[in-house]
Amino acid sequence: MNESNPVQLLVFKSYMQTILNSTDSKVFRNLYALVNGEEKDILNDGELSCAYFVSHILLIYGLITEGHATVRGTVNDLMDSGWKVIDQPRTGAILVWEASVKDDEGNLHDHIGFYIGNDKAVSNSTTKRTPQEHYWTFAPEGKQDYRKVTAIFWNEALEN
Repeated sequence: MNESNPVQLLVFKSYMQTILNSTDSKVFRNLYALVNGEEKDILNDGELSCAYFVSHILLIYGLITEGHATVRGTVNDLMDSGWKVIDQPRTGAILVWEASVKDDEGNLHDHIGFYIGNDKAVSNSTTKRTPQEHYWTFAPEGKQDYRKVTAIFWNEALEN
């Protein structure tokens, strides 16, 4: 902030509030494409929206270069955009979980979301088809982990 521009965006606070405000939002539910010449909702009405949700929040704050419909595309963009793998989750970090969700064709999909602190995460629910807050390993508190976190990403731009 300087005298000629008295407004300074609080990126981390705004980023976190956008994530928290996204729960139950249907805005990330549909993405249409031509697949073999046929129009298709490639997010399957929100069932496969995790990467679309995460990448578009990151895109809003200039933390990656483009929006993505796949976890692989989002992870590649994270690495190309200066995100680093860390050992322990930090509030605002990106979590990637092991593949366990099957699409209509039986293909397994990785999952991606945001760590929001206090052992909680926000990611797209395949059943509710909207972003939801949940325990960061998908296990009820005090129970065995249900879904393994395979990567945790952090960007130093969130520290300012």
